[in-house]
Amino acid sequence: QAYLSYSNIAALTHLARKPGWDITKTLDNVRIWTHEEGAVLSFKVEMQVKVPSHVAFSLLSDFSLRQRWDKHFLTCKVLQAVSEEEKIYHVISAPMTGHQPRDFVILVSQRQPCRPQEPYTVAVRSVTFRAVPPSPEFCRSEILCAGFQIHSNSSSSCTVCYFNQVTSGVMPYLAANLTGSSKSIEDTALECIKFLE
Repeated sequence: QAYLSYSNIAALTHLARKPGWDITKTLDNVRIWTHEEGAVLSFKVEMQVKVPSHVAFSLLSDFSLRQRWDKHFLTCKVLQAVSEEEKIYHVISAPMTGHQPRDFVILVSQRQPCRPQEPYTVAVRSVTFRAVPPSPEFCRSEILCAGFQIHSNSSSSCTVCYFNQVTSGVMPYLAANLTGSSKSIEDTALECIKFLE
């Protein structure tokens, strides 16, 4: 477990630091970036939020609150609280037209910054959990690497960056989006800002 949580945080930190991000969209307080490497597509959503970074961190690290702003989450329940900083959740996501609903078993690891210039981190990856095997009513999907980095701008504002390394499991949600025919990433980002503020 210690290795899993360490590698969860390390993978997100590594993804965030990669060079070669291309900006694809800029709105008032949301910017969307993409990064392609071989068959792997990653995206980053940068949000300017008028709340202190520690407040954004406490709200975003509690995935049971996620349904309040992310319409892709139908249900999200804690399977196991591994430690204060680690929880395993079972997520059921809304079905896309013509698709079965998807489900994910994820490890969410949260870390406060060790030094003032470091971000708060909430890292997400899929794990296997014996008590919740794949079920025929859902399409079990995998998250390779996703999560949030929260950088403090001032005592009352922060920059929230959401990252996701896209696998074929998440692709149906994003394909329409990145081609510009759907605004789901933008809409979700705006809902996230509204929820945090």
